[in-house]
Amino acid sequence: MHAVQPEEGETVVISAAAGGVGSLAVQLARRTGAAVIGLASPGNRQWLAGHGVIPVGYGDGAADRIRAAAPGGVDAVIDTYGGGYVELALALGVAAGRIDTIADYAAAAKYGVKTDGGAEAGPGAEVLAGLAGLIADGHLEVPIANVYPLAQVREAYTELERRHTHGKIVLNGARTSRPALPCSGGSPRSGDD
Repeated sequence: MHAVQPEEGETVVISAAAGGVGSLAVQLARRTGAAVIGLASPGNRQWLAGHGVIPVGYGDGAADRIRAAAPGGVDAVIDTYGGGYVELALALGVAAGRIDTIADYAAAAKYGVKTDGGAEAGPGAEVLAGLAGLIADGHLEVPIANVYPLAQVREAYTELERRHTHGKIVLNGARTSRPALPCSGGSPRSGDD
């Protein structure tokens, strides 16, 4: 979020808006007062709308749907999926300095956009403490797509590789099938069913 510095009155587009990273990014962007357009599948429209996000379907025609949802233009794009969203942002007229991808490093190198927030960046202790505070105070929801026992790590990664989860996938090392931290969203299951 810090990479594109959304402000009140601006419009931000976030790809994979209901995924593990996108679901947090849309909420944090909304907290800045920016209008947020979330690119996601139709099954995630209700969750996005319930969080004040304008849901827009991805795929062919996405640029036209975004333009219709943001007649004043788009100020920033956060790409959490890859696969052409950097190019889409540029086609929408977004400045390279206001585009951040955590998934398409080749496009970032080619067009000079940011890659802040990717795995190599690693959030600092201050950022993690701030997020933990927002979660604890009920101001940030962490949707849980699924909970797997540690013995099923392979199945968890298989689901993660499909790249169509709503929220986080949790590995649980305890003997219970509940997540170790209080999180909201989704209906966790152990993967044993």
